[in-house]
Amino acid sequence: MRNTRTLISVAIAVLMAATSLLLTSGPAAAAAATATFTKTASWGSGFEGRFTISNGGTTALNGWEIAVDMPSGAAISSSWDALMSRNGQRYVFKNVGWNGNLAPGATVNFGFIGTPGTAEPSNCTLNGNPCGDAQVPVPGKPGAPTVSSASGDSLSLSWGASSGTVTGYRVYEGTAVRATVSGTSTTIGSLGSCESHTYTVKAYNASGESPASEPVTGTTAGCTGGVPGKVGTVTVSDLTYTSAVLKWPAASGTVTGYRVYQGATLKATVQTTTATLSDLTPCATHTYTVKGYNDNGEGPASDSVPVVTRCDTGPLPKHFLTGYWHNFVNPAVEMKLGATPNEYDLIAVAFAEATSSPGRLDFKLDPALATAVGGYTEAEFKADIASLHARGKKVILSVGGELGRVQVGSGQAATAFADSAYALMQEYGFDGVDIDLENGLNATYMAQALRQLRAKAGSDLIITMAPQTIDMQSTGMGYFQLALSIKDILTVVNMQYYNSGSMLGCDKNAAYSQGTVNFMTALACIQLENGLRPDQVALGLPAGAGAAGGGVVQPSMVNQALTCLARGTNCGSFVPPRTYPGIRGAMTWSINWDASHNWSFSKTVKPHLATLP
Repeated sequence: MRNTRTLISVAIAVLMAATSLLLTSGPAAAAAATATFTKTASWGSGFEGRFTISNGGTTALNGWEIAVDMPSGAAISSSWDALMSRNGQRYVFKNVGWNGNLAPGATVNFGFIGTPGTAEPSNCTLNGNPCGDAQVPVPGKPGAPTVSSASGDSLSLSWGASSGTVTGYRVYEGTAVRATVSGTSTTIGSLGSCESHTYTVKAYNASGESPASEPVTGTTAGCTGGVPGKVGTVTVSDLTYTSAVLKWPAASGTVTGYRVYQGATLKATVQTTTATLSDLTPCATHTYTVKGYNDNGEGPASDSVPVVTRCDTGPLPKHFLTGYWHNFVNPAVEMKLGATPNEYDLIAVAFAEATSSPGRLDFKLDPALATAVGGYTEAEFKADIASLHARGKKVILSVGGELGRVQVGSGQAATAFADSAYALMQEYGFDGVDIDLENGLNATYMAQALRQLRAKAGSDLIITMAPQTIDMQSTGMGYFQLALSIKDILTVVNMQYYNSGSMLGCDKNAAYSQGTVNFMTALACIQLENGLRPDQVALGLPAGAGAAGGGVVQPSMVNQALTCLARGTNCGSFVPPRTYPGIRGAMTWSINWDASHNWSFSKTVKPHLATLP
């Protein structure tokens, strides 16, 4: 996030520099360096690809450049963690600076979105030399598996061979590998009698794994005892801090009642298809299964269902609205901080800047802004923060932005970050920090920095994050790793649902277009289904035209997405796998742009937050 008018000359200079780098010859190759391509996801109209550059040599690899050909009619639309250029069907990817130097034995990844789903890159070179394994495409999707036989403790599977070069096949149950074989059949043993299991198969070679086969479900023998059938999908409702209600469809067969288990521990026995669980730990994940039973014994367990109890919301409302305030001049309305309207609960002052000392932050009121608003002193700015506090608002300092260069890459830098951030909080009255580093971060050392800051500031410290969409596509991304590693002290993640183009959602079925309800809900689902609590997830959108280059939506669409996530109603074609009534709220870039659009965003979204459960 950043202004536009005052940075045009800088942006042009950066673009020219990047273009010049891309047109020059690549760095000298290091021996034994290879690049491996993996198609990590595929759907009809497109795919997600990844290259892994590995330095298998004995000397450092100082910079890398990957070049590939795409088939006629195919294209690569976007990439991350690499600078991309194109000449016809030849695509070139170059390191972005922070990921260019690889020590012996080190690896680095970058990814991209391509079309169509069947396309494969070819003629790969790494710094002008053959990529090695990267020129062998991953195998094709295996044929649909079938259960060829079942015993009381095993299931035998077979499937159609994959196209292409195949080293072997892996059989998965969910994300767990149950068998690895070289042929197209296997027997999976050590199972219980009368158990149902669902499997998929992936072929693999040196370049990676194929798309997963269609799933197949089989049931082991031994179901003649007349126990009930497997309980269907269990749903969760009426969540509180310490209780929840589970509901499920009736099992087949003769059913005396149902038992609810947490692991191997029996938590409830009921004669109906609903159970109320109480005395739960607040703000924690509890996982349950349900089994039907009769005089012959228990039936198979249902699929497990996670229950996340409500959390203490701390110094902010249960559902709240965040807005960024510009400490700079751009085409949006210039305003003093104290002019922020009451609709905003949390105000993020943009931005703290880097200093010459790694990790150390600095903040000063922008003289150009002070002039634009008819005079604005540091004392007046601090008084506005105190006034906002008196109105029940919280004010935090955002670190980074689009051009921010704050780097926390060592223990020393982490301490410098914490010390300087705390000093600015003391000087100005900030209530916390927002991490908006759009040029890479070190999750390990940033986590150290934030924990040190928490130790200084106490439990009311507000920590927010504003990652780009690509930063939260998987738990392997640095931002996602940071969020999960500080989950116990993290307030909220306000992902930027804009300036990204189409992205995959949690269903991995399609790349959803930005600027749609599907885009917001399907991408929020990735965070919600991969470790973050609902109260730690909010939707970040532009306040109107001019605020972003893409992804601008009507505020009513933000409300629609929030309702879909919280209640499971008013969704688009994508429907989340469950409801998230604790979804925290929304963020906008920015308060200034909202002022430019007659406060349409805040006046529309803030009242809607009060309607959420």
